Amino acid sequence: MKMLASEYMRGIKETLDKMSFDGLEEMMHLMLEAYENERSIFVMGNGGSGSTAAHFACDLNKGVSFGLEKRFKAICLNDNVPVMLAYANDVSYSDVFVEQLKNFLKEDDVVIGLSGSGNSLNVLKAIDYANAKGAKTVGLSGFDGGKLALIVGLPLVVESHDMQKVEDIHLIMTHVIMQFLRKWLYP
Repeated sequence: MKMLASEYMRGIKETLDKMSFDGLEEMMHLMLEAYENERSIFVMGNGGSGSTAAHFACDLNKGVSFGLEKRFKAICLNDNVPVMLAYANDVSYSDVFVEQLKNFLKEDDVVIGLSGSGNSLNVLKAIDYANAKGAKTVGLSGFDGGKLALIVGLPLVVESHDMQKVEDIHLIMTHVIMQFLRKWLYP
C-alpha cells in the first residue's frame, strides 16, 4: 500500500512539475473578465469530471463570492439531473449540455468543458455551440488533449495517461484559480 501511494503521489508531482502555468493564468483572467462584466460561466463534465465541474461552480458561487456585493454567476450543467435525464431520454445523451446552453448562453459568456480524454461527445457539442455563439471556451483535458483541446479557445491539457491523476490535477487547477480570485477580490 505504501509503495503504491508513494508511486501515485510521485506521478502527480512529476506531472505538476512539467506543467506550464501560462494557460492557467489566462483562465484566471477570463474568470475575472466574466466577473467584471457580469457574464455567466458554464461548466460541465461527466463522471469524475462532472464532480470537479460541480465543485468548481460551488467554489466560484460561494467560496469566492461570499461576502461580495457583486458575485460570480457560475452554472454547472451536469447538476440539473432531471433536465439532463429528460434530454438523454427524449433526444440523446450527447445533447444534455448543448440543449441547456441554448436556454441561457450569451455572447462573451465563458463555457468550460472538462473531459479527461478530451473526447466526450456531449462536452464537444456544447463547446462547438458556444464557439458558434461567440462565447469564450476553455477545455480541461488530459492524455493528448483529445478533440477538446483542438476546438476550445483555451486548452489546458494535463500531460498524463492516468485518468485519476488527470482528474486530481484538474481539481488542483480549479482550486488554484479559486484561491487566486479570492485574493484578487479581497485585497
